[in-house]
Amino acid sequence: MLQNVALTNADVWIQAASAGESKMAKAILGRLNPGKPVHVLLTSNTNQGMEILERAIIDSGTNENGVTAHAAYCPFDRPSIMKRAVQLVRPRVMVLLESEIWPGLLAALKKFQSNILVLNGRMTPKSLSRYLIWPSLWHALRPDKILAISENDAERFGRVFGRKYVEVMPNIKFDGVDNLDDRAGANNPLEKIIQPGTPFLVLGSVRKEEERLIEKIIVDILDRCPKTIIGLFPRHMHRMAHWMETLDRMAISWTTRSKMNAHAHNGTLILWDTFGELSSAYRLAKGAFVGGSLAPLGGQNFLEPLMCGITPVIGPSWENFAWTGREIVENGLVKVAANWLEVVNFLVENLEKPFPHENVRKAALRYLKDRQGGTAKACRLIVEHL
Repeated sequence: MLQNVALTNADVWIQAASAGESKMAKAILGRLNPGKPVHVLLTSNTNQGMEILERAIIDSGTNENGVTAHAAYCPFDRPSIMKRAVQLVRPRVMVLLESEIWPGLLAALKKFQSNILVLNGRMTPKSLSRYLIWPSLWHALRPDKILAISENDAERFGRVFGRKYVEVMPNIKFDGVDNLDDRAGANNPLEKIIQPGTPFLVLGSVRKEEERLIEKIIVDILDRCPKTIIGLFPRHMHRMAHWMETLDRMAISWTTRSKMNAHAHNGTLILWDTFGELSSAYRLAKGAFVGGSLAPLGGQNFLEPLMCGITPVIGPSWENFAWTGREIVENGLVKVAANWLEVVNFLVENLEKPFPHENVRKAALRYLKDRQGGTAKACRLIVEHL
């Protein structure tokens, strides 16, 4: 592992612990413009993270800004190992993403006099309580600059390292949201099976743990709005057999997407057994529920239907997308239901009084664009410290 890190010295070392941070590292690599040749080491702790980093390097190649890169697994945070790693890599700038604050690495970087930056920084109250057990240690290991994603995170970082070293930045994740502009006005291939204007609802990314609640939602919707066509998208394909048996038991009129070659009849449930059509379905729907949120699973991607012009309905569990901010709910861009019955109420409301898709898209784009720019700010700070 350490041998991989030693492949090439690097001007900038970016540590991206897992997949989420690796996507941010990819964004930074693509936007970095130092004005001179710079080599970047990208490291991760997971296989998925490494796959993203390696793809980022292939996609960027030697970019027009003179930035080259290589990737390696990050060494274990033991002082002797990190000391040797830093001596071999010799980074002028070390970038730690989100919450990756490791004492062994920081101590080695301090001895080598590398510039240390924490970007897209976040710190939970629980983490803060642990850091405050030994304040003198963290004061000695203080990064040179911290850009936190909210005032609350900045305040917590400030209590550990000193507020004057902390600023607030836009969350880099907002820069990675696909606004679907190139598809918004395109012909929709699903119009062959769903007529535009049909009372069509999507239950997207449904997880195993919430299936019994989804059954209740289906029954209640068809009882209250019997002409509704429902598109059911299980998150995992291996749940198809379960749903086939369940829908038969429920005496629901259903078919699979793969067997459809004409417009669906009103009151039919379509069990989606093909890949890659969820966005197209959202663009035709009058309302959508996004799964992983009725059970304590953290929620699936509700930004996808939002950018397709749908005000998504989700359950109470959406921690995975809490970075979008509570304002996204307060502004009416997402509806959070307390339980399955409230999900039905919201969906029926969407059927009866649908908002124009383009109006929803424009409001969503305004919300997102007001919060973009984090990648550019991060890159500027890296270049300043080079």
